[in-house]
Amino acid sequence: MEQNLLLTEKRERVFMINFNRPERRNALSPLLLFQLSELLGHLKKEDEIRCVVLRGAGDKAFSSGYDITAIPTNVSPEVLEALRKKNPLETALEAIMDFPYPVIAMINGMAFGAGCEVAVTCDIRICVDTARLGMPPAKLGVIYLPAGIMRLVNVVGLANAKEIFFTGRYFSASRAKEMGLIHYVFPAVQLESFTDEMAQEISGNAPLSLKGMKRIINACFKHQKMDPEDMTTIEMLIAQAFNSEDLKEGQKAFLEKRKPVFKGR
Repeated sequence: MEQNLLLTEKRERVFMINFNRPERRNALSPLLLFQLSELLGHLKKEDEIRCVVLRGAGDKAFSSGYDITAIPTNVSPEVLEALRKKNPLETALEAIMDFPYPVIAMINGMAFGAGCEVAVTCDIRICVDTARLGMPPAKLGVIYLPAGIMRLVNVVGLANAKEIFFTGRYFSASRAKEMGLIHYVFPAVQLESFTDEMAQEISGNAPLSLKGMKRIINACFKHQKMDPEDMTTIEMLIAQAFNSEDLKEGQKAFLEKRKPVFKGR
């Protein structure tokens, strides 16, 4: 079993969390995601930390995305339902959203797929100038969950979200900033100092104000509900994609570092 998937450091009322899988470019395994959720839940209960900073170990990646080898194929309806109820990624994203104080993503390298969504779910995103960001599910044969798509729409707007999802491109930090995907871009030598300065500034503000404003913002997001009939159709489409030949081809092509040959079945 992998050990020390999360490295942590407390700086006064700021808590740093490092995704510690540098050999896999900090790919998000189910265990790492569940540990992140548990850690944030513990910090929430203690109510001492006023700002959390997420980053990736090393200097190459914030996170290259969900561990591609962990995506299930040919799943039964029962397994799909279980994943929907206890999806490791959604569990971690909800923990970020539900943490009562601001969470900053210090994007110190690539942020793709689920890694990009983790960053988007954070309240503030500060990025190194050499990073690239993107959502590649269309290149893998995956249909992204509605909640993830809506998070991105809320951050970058409908037009930019369509470009991001439909092309599956990896965008430069400067282009990501133009889209509104990230707030600040800095050279590597300034990234951590600026992030720490902002985190310390936030942590010195009134706790009740921070908690109240984040709660209101989250409540606005939760009121964006989908029609039940649409949701039923979407779940059928997601299940179809998970059981498709295209998903297997997308996974294989990704691991073999080649362009996939999709057949639409």
